[in-house]
Amino acid sequence: MQAIKEKLNDMSTMRKAKAEAKEEEKAEKELAKARVDVAHEVRLAREAEAAMDIHVNKAAEKVAQHERKHAQDSTNRQQYGVENSSNPSNVGHSTVPTHGEGTQAAAYGWDMADLGSAGTGGPTSMPGGPPAKHLL
Repeated sequence: MQAIKEKLNDMSTMRKAKAEAKEEEKAEKELAKARVDVAHEVRLAREAEAAMDIHVNKAAEKVAQHERKHAQDSTNRQQYGVENSSNPSNVGHSTVPTHGEGTQAAAYGWDMADLGSAGTGGPTSMPGGPPAKHLL
């Protein structure tokens, strides 16, 4: 009977040891899984940061393009004598007439004979001007 009690005691101790080992293994697996999850999130964060850097660089390029274009526009305004360019309500508007036959040609010093209408006021397309009006 004593042998049976000892055997049951040994079996109980073994079960406890196995359960403890199993618990430790489970905790280690959870810790490893958490580390993998953290590494995954870090990788995603780095990728997102790289993508944001790309977007920021693209935005900076577009701003630089816009500034270059704006600088060219202001140079063109000065070249063609636009008045009140510092007035915010006049930004983007030219005082040079752009509509009507012959007005643009006269403003830019074009010779109407070279444009094909010979100054008659007929329909013509001037370089950089409005399209010709088609009369039916």
